[in-house]
Amino acid sequence: MPKGNSNATGPSRTSIPHRLSASSSGRWSTTSLIVVTALTTMLIASFISLTLKMQQPGCDRSPYNTSQLGKVIKLDDGSRVYEVVVVTDLDHDSKDATGKNWYSYIKRGVITINKELSKASVVWQDGKEIILRSSLAAGGRSMELSDLVIFDGNLLSIDDRTGIVYKIVGDKAMPWVLLVDGAGNETKGFKGEWLTVKDGELWAGGLGKEWTTTEGVFVNRNPMWVKRITNDGCVRHVNWEEPYKQLRGAIGIHYPGYMIHESAQWSTVHRKWFFMPRRASKLMYTEAEDESRGTNYLLTASEDFSHVDARQVGKQNGPRGFSAFQFVPETKDQIIVALKSEEKDGVPVATYITIFDFQSGHILLDEQPLQGKYKYEGIAFV
Repeated sequence: MPKGNSNATGPSRTSIPHRLSASSSGRWSTTSLIVVTALTTMLIASFISLTLKMQQPGCDRSPYNTSQLGKVIKLDDGSRVYEVVVVTDLDHDSKDATGKNWYSYIKRGVITINKELSKASVVWQDGKEIILRSSLAAGGRSMELSDLVIFDGNLLSIDDRTGIVYKIVGDKAMPWVLLVDGAGNETKGFKGEWLTVKDGELWAGGLGKEWTTTEGVFVNRNPMWVKRITNDGCVRHVNWEEPYKQLRGAIGIHYPGYMIHESAQWSTVHRKWFFMPRRASKLMYTEAEDESRGTNYLLTASEDFSHVDARQVGKQNGPRGFSAFQFVPETKDQIIVALKSEEKDGVPVATYITIFDFQSGHILLDEQPLQGKYKYEGIAFV
Protein backbone atom coordinates (compact mmCIF):
# COMPACT_ATOMS: atom_id res chain seq x y z
CA MET A 1 0.00 0.00 0.00
CA PRO A 2 1.58 3.28 -0.93
CA LYS A 3 2.69 5.48 1.92
CA GLY A 4 0.94 8.71 2.59
CA ASN A 5 -2.51 7.46 1.58
CA SER A 6 -3.80 7.73 5.13
CA ASN A 7 -7.42 8.36 3.96
CA ALA A 8 -7.63 4.79 2.79
CA THR A 9 -7.12 3.19 6.20
CA GLY A 10 -7.35 5.98 8.85
CA PRO A 11 -10.42 7.41 10.55
CA SER A 12 -12.52 10.11 8.79
CA ARG A 13 -11.65 13.76 9.57
CA THR A 14 -15.12 15.16 8.87
CA SER A 15 -15.56 18.39 10.92
CA ILE A 16 -17.93 18.24 13.85
CA PRO A 17 -19.80 21.52 14.58
CA HIS A 18 -18.86 23.16 17.86
CA ARG A 19 -21.62 23.27 20.46
CA LEU A 20 -22.73 26.83 21.17
CA SER A 21 -21.63 28.13 24.49
CA ALA A 22 -24.08 29.69 26.90
CA SER A 23 -22.69 33.17 26.27
CA SER A 24 -22.98 32.78 22.47
CA SER A 25 -26.58 31.58 22.75
CA GLY A 26 -27.46 34.59 24.89
CA ARG A 27 -26.05 37.00 22.31
CA TRP A 28 -28.11 35.45 19.51
CA SER A 29 -31.32 35.52 21.58
CA THR A 30 -30.95 39.23 22.36
CA THR A 31 -30.33 40.09 18.71
CA SER A 32 -33.30 38.04 17.56
CA LEU A 33 -35.51 39.71 20.15
CA ILE A 34 -34.52 43.16 18.94
CA VAL A 35 -35.20 42.23 15.30
CA VAL A 36 -38.57 40.67 16.11
CA THR A 37 -39.59 43.68 18.22
CA ALA A 38 -38.64 46.10 15.44
CA LEU A 39 -40.53 44.14 12.81
CA THR A 40 -43.58 43.84 15.05
CA THR A 41 -43.57 47.58 15.72
CA MET A 42 -43.36 48.31 12.00
CA LEU A 43 -46.24 45.94 11.25
CA ILE A 44 -48.44 47.48 13.95
CA ALA A 45 -47.66 51.00 12.73
CA SER A 46 -48.45 50.00 9.14
CA PHE A 47 -51.72 48.39 10.22
CA ILE A 48 -52.81 51.49 12.17
CA SER A 49 -51.89 53.75 9.26
CA LEU A 50 -53.82 51.56 6.81
CA THR A 51 -56.84 51.44 9.12
CA LEU A 52 -56.93 55.22 9.46
CA LYS A 53 -56.52 55.63 5.72
CA MET A 54 -59.43 53.27 5.06
CA GLN A 55 -61.63 55.41 7.32
CA GLN A 56 -60.99 58.46 5.15
CA PRO A 57 -62.99 59.23 1.98
CA GLY A 58 -61.82 57.06 -0.86
CA CYS A 59 -59.88 59.67 -2.78
CA ASP A 60 -57.06 62.12 -2.28
CA ARG A 61 -57.67 65.81 -1.60
CA SER A 62 -56.82 68.31 -4.32
CA PRO A 63 -55.98 71.94 -3.51
CA TYR A 64 -59.15 73.97 -2.96
CA ASN A 65 -59.87 76.82 -5.38
CA THR A 66 -60.95 79.81 -3.28
CA SER A 67 -61.66 82.11 -6.22
CA GLN A 68 -65.14 83.58 -6.60
CA LEU A 69 -66.99 84.03 -9.87
CA GLY A 70 -68.33 87.51 -9.20
CA LYS A 71 -66.64 90.88 -8.89
CA VAL A 72 -67.84 93.99 -7.10
CA ILE A 73 -67.98 97.09 -9.30
CA LYS A 74 -67.43 100.38 -7.45
CA LEU A 75 -69.11 103.45 -8.96
CA ASP A 76 -67.85 107.03 -8.66
CA ASP A 77 -70.43 107.85 -5.99
CA GLY A 78 -69.26 104.94 -3.84
CA SER A 79 -72.15 102.65 -4.75
CA ARG A 80 -71.48 98.94 -5.25
CA VAL A 81 -72.86 96.90 -8.12
CA TYR A 82 -73.19 93.11 -8.03
CA GLU A 83 -74.38 90.60 -10.61
CA VAL A 84 -76.50 87.75 -9.24
CA VAL A 85 -78.30 84.69 -10.54
CA VAL A 86 -81.35 82.91 -9.13
CA VAL A 87 -82.65 79.43 -9.96
CA THR A 88 -86.15 77.93 -10.06
CA ASP A 89 -87.70 74.86 -8.49
CA LEU A 90 -90.60 74.16 -10.84
CA ASP A 91 -91.76 71.02 -9.00
CA HIS A 92 -94.13 68.98 -11.24
CA ASP A 93 -93.86 71.54 -14.04
CA SER A 94 -90.17 70.86 -14.58
CA LYS A 95 -90.85 68.11 -17.19
CA ASP A 96 -90.68 69.42 -20.76
CA ALA A 97 -93.13 68.68 -23.60
CA THR A 98 -91.16 65.65 -24.81
CA GLY A 99 -91.50 63.93 -21.45
CA LYS A 100 -87.86 62.87 -21.70
CA ASN A 101 -86.13 65.87 -20.15
CA TRP A 102 -86.56 68.15 -17.16
CA TYR A 103 -85.55 71.77 -16.88
CA SER A 104 -85.00 74.75 -14.61
CA TYR A 105 -84.58 78.48 -15.22
CA ILE A 106 -81.61 80.67 -14.33
CA LYS A 107 -82.41 84.38 -14.16
CA ARG A 108 -79.77 87.13 -14.01
CA GLY A 109 -80.04 90.41 -12.16
CA VAL A 110 -78.02 93.38 -10.92
CA ILE A 111 -78.04 94.60 -7.31
CA THR A 112 -76.89 98.12 -6.46
CA ILE A 113 -76.16 99.19 -2.87
CA ASN A 114 -75.32 102.77 -1.94
CA LYS A 115 -72.09 103.84 -0.25
CA GLU A 116 -73.68 104.08 3.20
CA LEU A 117 -75.09 100.54 2.94
CA SER A 118 -78.53 101.96 3.71
CA LYS A 119 -80.41 101.50 0.41
CA ALA A 120 -80.46 98.88 -2.32
CA SER A 121 -82.17 98.22 -5.63
CA VAL A 122 -82.34 95.31 -8.05
CA VAL A 123 -82.98 95.09 -11.79
CA TRP A 124 -83.70 91.72 -13.44
CA GLN A 125 -82.94 90.66 -17.01
CA ASP A 126 -86.47 89.43 -17.62
CA GLY A 127 -87.02 87.47 -20.81
CA LYS A 128 -83.37 86.37 -20.97
CA GLU A 129 -83.56 83.35 -18.71
CA ILE A 130 -81.11 80.48 -19.22
CA ILE A 131 -82.70 77.02 -19.48
CA LEU A 132 -80.88 74.15 -17.76
CA ARG A 133 -81.84 70.62 -18.83
CA SER A 134 -81.25 67.09 -17.58
CA SER A 135 -82.44 63.62 -18.58
CA LEU A 136 -81.68 62.12 -15.15
CA ALA A 137 -84.76 61.66 -12.97
CA ALA A 138 -86.15 59.82 -9.96
CA GLY A 139 -89.79 58.78 -9.87
CA GLY A 140 -90.48 60.81 -12.99
CA ARG A 141 -89.22 64.08 -11.46
CA SER A 142 -85.99 66.05 -11.78
CA MET A 143 -84.26 69.44 -11.96
CA GLU A 144 -86.12 70.82 -8.95
CA LEU A 145 -83.09 72.89 -8.03
CA SER A 146 -83.03 74.14 -4.47
CA ASP A 147 -79.97 76.34 -3.98
CA LEU A 148 -76.87 77.87 -5.56
CA VAL A 149 -73.33 78.10 -4.23
CA ILE A 150 -69.83 78.92 -5.43
CA PHE A 151 -67.57 76.00 -4.47
CA ASP A 152 -64.03 75.27 -5.65
CA GLY A 153 -64.39 77.93 -8.35
CA ASN A 154 -67.62 76.41 -9.73
CA LEU A 155 -71.30 77.35 -9.61
CA LEU A 156 -73.20 74.41 -8.10
CA SER A 157 -76.84 73.56 -7.52
CA ILE A 158 -78.67 70.59 -6.01
CA ASP A 159 -81.78 68.75 -7.20
CA ASP A 160 -84.03 67.93 -4.25
CA ARG A 161 -85.61 65.01 -6.13
CA THR A 162 -82.61 63.02 -7.36
CA GLY A 163 -79.99 64.17 -4.85
CA ILE A 164 -77.67 65.13 -7.72
CA VAL A 165 -75.31 68.07 -7.26
CA TYR A 166 -74.78 69.79 -10.60
CA LYS A 167 -71.96 71.98 -11.86
CA ILE A 168 -73.50 74.77 -13.91
CA VAL A 169 -71.45 76.06 -16.84
CA GLY A 170 -73.30 78.35 -19.22
CA ASP A 171 -76.53 76.55 -20.07
CA LYS A 172 -75.13 73.13 -19.11
CA ALA A 173 -76.02 71.30 -15.90
CA MET A 174 -73.31 68.65 -15.45
CA PRO A 175 -73.90 65.94 -12.81
CA TRP A 176 -71.05 65.95 -10.29
CA VAL A 177 -72.03 64.07 -7.11
CA LEU A 178 -75.00 61.90 -6.13
CA LEU A 179 -76.09 62.30 -2.51
CA VAL A 180 -78.00 59.43 -0.91
CA ASP A 181 -80.69 59.98 1.72
CA GLY A 182 -80.18 59.64 5.47
CA ALA A 183 -76.94 58.01 6.61
CA GLY A 184 -76.08 57.11 3.03
CA ASN A 185 -77.51 53.59 3.24
CA GLU A 186 -80.90 54.33 1.68
CA THR A 187 -82.21 53.56 -1.81
CA LYS A 188 -83.32 57.09 -2.71
CA GLY A 189 -81.61 60.38 -3.34
CA PHE A 190 -81.11 63.01 -0.65
CA LYS A 191 -83.71 65.80 -0.59
CA GLY A 192 -81.11 68.57 -0.48
CA GLU A 193 -82.48 72.02 0.28
CA TRP A 194 -79.45 74.16 1.15
CA LEU A 195 -75.76 74.44 0.30
CA THR A 196 -72.91 76.31 1.96
CA VAL A 197 -69.12 76.21 2.16
CA LYS A 198 -67.26 75.71 5.44
CA ASP A 199 -63.48 75.33 5.73
CA GLY A 200 -63.03 74.21 2.13
CA GLU A 201 -65.85 71.65 2.17
CA LEU A 202 -69.32 71.80 0.65
CA TRP A 203 -72.13 71.20 3.15
CA ALA A 204 -75.54 70.07 1.93
CA GLY A 205 -78.58 69.93 4.18
CA GLY A 206 -82.22 68.98 3.94
CA LEU A 207 -85.45 70.07 5.58
CA GLY A 208 -84.03 69.50 9.07
CA LYS A 209 -87.21 67.95 10.49
CA GLU A 210 -88.57 64.48 11.02
CA TRP A 211 -90.00 63.01 7.82
CA THR A 212 -93.72 62.45 8.27
CA THR A 213 -96.81 61.60 6.27
CA THR A 214 -98.99 64.44 5.00
CA GLU A 215 -100.98 64.10 8.24
CA GLY A 216 -97.88 64.38 10.43
CA VAL A 217 -97.31 60.70 11.29
CA PHE A 218 -93.61 60.00 11.94
CA VAL A 219 -91.73 58.01 9.27
CA ASN A 220 -87.98 58.57 9.75
CA ARG A 221 -85.28 61.14 10.57
CA ASN A 222 -83.47 61.06 7.23
CA PRO A 223 -83.91 64.83 6.59
CA MET A 224 -81.93 65.48 9.80
CA TRP A 225 -78.67 64.28 8.23
CA VAL A 226 -76.26 66.60 6.41
CA LYS A 227 -73.54 65.86 3.88
CA ARG A 228 -69.93 67.06 3.89
CA ILE A 229 -68.35 66.92 0.45
CA THR A 230 -64.72 67.52 -0.50
CA ASN A 231 -63.79 69.21 -3.76
CA ASP A 232 -62.88 65.73 -5.07
CA GLY A 233 -66.45 64.57 -4.49
CA CYS A 234 -65.91 62.44 -1.38
CA VAL A 235 -69.03 62.42 0.82
CA ARG A 236 -69.38 62.07 4.59
CA HIS A 237 -72.82 61.63 6.15
CA VAL A 238 -73.26 63.51 9.44
CA ASN A 239 -76.14 63.11 11.90
CA TRP A 240 -77.44 66.60 12.68
CA GLU A 241 -80.47 65.67 14.75
CA GLU A 242 -79.24 67.57 17.80
CA PRO A 243 -78.20 70.77 15.95
CA TYR A 244 -81.59 70.91 14.24
CA LYS A 245 -83.35 70.44 17.59
CA GLN A 246 -81.24 73.24 19.07
CA LEU A 247 -82.29 75.57 16.25
CA ARG A 248 -86.04 75.05 16.66
CA GLY A 249 -85.70 74.98 20.43
CA ALA A 250 -84.36 78.55 20.30
CA ILE A 251 -87.91 79.76 19.54
CA GLY A 252 -89.65 77.27 21.80
CA ILE A 253 -90.49 74.60 19.23
CA HIS A 254 -90.28 70.93 20.19
CA TYR A 255 -91.54 67.79 18.45
CA PRO A 256 -94.23 67.26 17.21
CA GLY A 257 -93.75 70.93 16.37
CA TYR A 258 -91.33 71.48 13.50
CA MET A 259 -89.08 73.86 11.61
CA ILE A 260 -88.37 73.55 7.88
CA HIS A 261 -85.04 74.76 6.52
CA GLU A 262 -84.37 75.67 2.91
CA SER A 263 -81.53 78.15 3.46
CA ALA A 264 -78.38 78.14 5.56
CA GLN A 265 -74.92 79.70 5.43
CA TRP A 266 -71.66 79.37 7.32
CA SER A 267 -69.99 82.73 8.01
CA THR A 268 -66.20 82.65 7.91
CA VAL A 269 -66.19 86.18 9.35
CA HIS A 270 -68.33 85.47 12.41
CA ARG A 271 -67.47 81.74 12.64
CA LYS A 272 -71.16 81.05 13.09
CA TRP A 273 -74.00 79.23 11.37
CA PHE A 274 -76.86 81.30 9.94
CA PHE A 275 -80.31 79.86 9.21
CA MET A 276 -83.44 81.51 7.84
CA PRO A 277 -86.25 78.91 8.14
CA ARG A 278 -88.92 78.55 5.46
CA ARG A 279 -91.69 77.46 7.81
CA ALA A 280 -92.18 76.68 11.49
CA SER A 281 -94.92 75.80 13.94
CA LYS A 282 -95.37 74.58 17.49
CA LEU A 283 -98.18 72.40 16.15
CA MET A 284 -97.89 69.06 14.37
CA TYR A 285 -97.09 69.18 10.66
CA THR A 286 -99.96 68.81 8.22
CA GLU A 287 -99.63 69.45 4.52
CA ALA A 288 -102.91 71.35 4.46
CA GLU A 289 -101.78 73.95 7.03
CA ASP A 290 -98.04 74.05 6.35
CA GLU A 291 -98.25 76.60 3.53
CA SER A 292 -99.53 79.27 5.92
CA ARG A 293 -96.69 78.84 8.43
CA GLY A 294 -93.97 80.97 6.84
CA THR A 295 -91.37 82.63 9.08
CA ASN A 296 -89.25 85.77 9.21
CA TYR A 297 -86.71 84.34 11.68
CA LEU A 298 -82.94 84.61 11.44
CA LEU A 299 -81.12 82.08 13.63
CA THR A 300 -77.40 82.34 14.39
CA ALA A 301 -75.59 79.46 16.07
CA SER A 302 -72.11 78.92 17.44
CA GLU A 303 -69.98 76.40 15.56
CA ASP A 304 -70.94 73.60 17.95
CA PHE A 305 -74.57 74.79 18.31
CA SER A 306 -74.12 75.25 22.06
CA HIS A 307 -75.63 78.73 21.71
CA VAL A 308 -78.39 79.80 19.31
CA ASP A 309 -79.72 83.34 18.94
CA ALA A 310 -83.08 84.09 17.30
CA ARG A 311 -84.31 87.39 15.88
CA GLN A 312 -86.96 88.49 13.40
CA VAL A 313 -86.32 90.26 10.12
CA GLY A 314 -88.95 92.63 8.76
CA LYS A 315 -92.64 91.88 8.94
CA GLN A 316 -94.04 88.38 9.11
CA ASN A 317 -96.35 87.46 6.26
CA GLY A 318 -98.09 84.11 6.89
CA PRO A 319 -97.44 82.17 3.69
CA ARG A 320 -94.07 83.73 2.83
CA GLY A 321 -90.92 82.01 4.04
CA PHE A 322 -87.22 82.15 3.26
CA SER A 323 -86.04 79.89 0.44
CA ALA A 324 -82.46 81.18 -0.01
CA PHE A 325 -79.99 83.81 1.17
CA GLN A 326 -76.38 84.90 0.76
CA PHE A 327 -74.03 87.33 2.43
CA VAL A 328 -73.33 90.30 0.17
CA PRO A 329 -69.60 90.29 -0.72
CA GLU A 330 -67.30 92.86 0.87
CA THR A 331 -69.75 93.77 3.65
CA LYS A 332 -68.04 91.67 6.34
CA ASP A 333 -71.02 89.28 6.30
CA GLN A 334 -73.21 92.08 7.64
CA ILE A 335 -75.57 92.62 4.68
CA ILE A 336 -77.78 89.73 3.59
CA VAL A 337 -79.79 89.28 0.40
CA ALA A 338 -82.63 86.79 0.76
CA LEU A 339 -85.44 85.22 -1.24
CA LYS A 340 -88.89 84.49 0.20
CA SER A 341 -91.33 82.18 -1.57
CA GLU A 342 -95.08 81.80 -1.36
CA GLU A 343 -97.26 78.86 -2.47
CA LYS A 344 -100.97 78.10 -2.51
CA ASP A 345 -102.27 74.54 -2.82
CA GLY A 346 -98.82 73.43 -3.94
CA VAL A 347 -98.64 76.01 -6.72
CA PRO A 348 -96.09 78.88 -6.63
CA VAL A 349 -97.66 82.29 -6.13
CA ALA A 350 -94.56 84.50 -6.14
CA THR A 351 -90.96 84.92 -5.00
CA TYR A 352 -89.71 88.07 -3.30
CA ILE A 353 -86.23 89.50 -2.80
CA THR A 354 -85.17 91.52 0.24
CA ILE A 355 -81.87 92.98 1.46
CA PHE A 356 -81.13 93.86 5.09
CA ASP A 357 -78.45 94.50 7.70
CA PHE A 358 -78.74 91.54 10.05
CA GLN A 359 -76.99 93.29 12.95
CA SER A 360 -79.06 96.49 13.03
CA GLY A 361 -82.19 95.03 11.45
CA HIS A 362 -82.25 97.88 8.91
CA ILE A 363 -84.03 96.98 5.67
CA LEU A 364 -82.15 98.17 2.56
CA LEU A 365 -84.73 96.70 0.16
CA ASP A 366 -88.20 95.68 1.26
CA GLU A 367 -89.76 92.52 -0.16
CA GLN A 368 -89.95 93.04 -3.91
CA PRO A 369 -91.59 90.42 -6.17
CA LEU A 370 -89.77 88.82 -9.07
CA GLN A 371 -91.61 88.63 -12.37
CA GLY A 372 -93.60 85.46 -12.97
CA LYS A 373 -95.27 82.92 -10.72
CA TYR A 374 -92.13 80.91 -10.10
CA LYS A 375 -90.53 79.58 -6.95
CA TYR A 376 -86.90 80.69 -6.87
CA GLU A 377 -84.88 78.71 -4.35
CA GLY A 378 -81.28 79.74 -4.89
CA ILE A 379 -79.24 82.92 -5.30
CA ALA A 380 -75.52 83.44 -5.95
CA PHE A 381 -73.12 86.25 -6.82
CA VAL A 382 -71.44 85.64 -10.19
